[in-house]
Amino acid sequence: MFSNRNDPRSLCLLRLSAIGDVTHVLPALRTIQHYWPDTAITWIIGKAEKSLVGDIPGVEFVVFDKDKGIKAFWDLKRKLQGRNFDVLLNLQKSFRANLCSKMICCSNYMDFATLKGKKQKGYFTKGKPSLYDRQHVLEGFLEFPRSLGLDPAFLRWDLPIPEGDKQYAMRQLPEDMDYLVVNPCSSNRFRNYRNWRVESYVEVIEQAASKYGLRTVLTGGPARGEKEFASAICSSTSLPVLNLVGQTTLKQLAAVLEQAKVVISPDTGCAHIANAVGTPVIGLYATSNPERTGPYLCLDITVNRYADAVYKEFGTTPDKLPWGKRVRIPEAMDLITVQDVIDKLNKALEKDMDLSIQNTL
Repeated sequence: MFSNRNDPRSLCLLRLSAIGDVTHVLPALRTIQHYWPDTAITWIIGKAEKSLVGDIPGVEFVVFDKDKGIKAFWDLKRKLQGRNFDVLLNLQKSFRANLCSKMICCSNYMDFATLKGKKQKGYFTKGKPSLYDRQHVLEGFLEFPRSLGLDPAFLRWDLPIPEGDKQYAMRQLPEDMDYLVVNPCSSNRFRNYRNWRVESYVEVIEQAASKYGLRTVLTGGPARGEKEFASAICSSTSLPVLNLVGQTTLKQLAAVLEQAKVVISPDTGCAHIANAVGTPVIGLYATSNPERTGPYLCLDITVNRYADAVYKEFGTTPDKLPWGKRVRIPEAMDLITVQDVIDKLNKALEKDMDLSIQNTL
């Protein structure tokens, strides 16, 4: 095991995707940086994901462009030719990531299997780390620095947002008015089972306006399905809704989310970016388990109908299924009611008001 007098000279993180998971890596990264400030850190990452975190100080980012197919692996090998890392942490369970790890020379290797004691070698044979099978993704990532003796961990994200992106957000957003961000759907056309109904969003938007005076801003990616979904919301209400779907980079999105009063989102990267910038997130979860993938700091205001959806599809309870099992039935998100979301919105805004009062004392 490394000691403070013998910190590794170099460490490589391997986590290619996705946006939400990359934000979950940040506390593990910040923990490593805190304990090993002189260690050179390299992060192998996807192209889109780099656009969100690629300006973090003290980290070298090497892009793996999956759009290049098999050529991406040879490009990675060429970029890292002649380099040997003291430590390689493979933070992704996928064939692509495992193949990438074969292109990276290292003295000590750790992955999830290593953490569970299935494979141990080198420095990692001394003591079996306490990795639990049923834990949040973020906590699983924190097991890596803990297993290196870096404990306690630090729940810090510190996601950089350039001033230009903050100015872009300020130009777009309603002046002198609190706003609610709704990121209504998943960008993946094969994952529309995560999407709530248009009419349900509209009802929440209208109640947020009438009860709290919140104007709604819609966010999302450039996919055709997302744009059509946002247009359907806008055309279904007489209220002014600012539609920014497909009009922001990830950094600009982060700037928009940072200034929001509260965010509503299903299981998408947006929810985790909002969590990373410290904005309350009401997660809409029925098809996936928020205890595993929910917005980490906001699980108390996340709508959780996962157990109901599991019973509806499988006739059992979540503890009887593999951790992370997803629900695919089309009606799963209908288990979330408008009142469920309004109740969480009330709680989120009351919590925010309590914090504001405390800050003035």
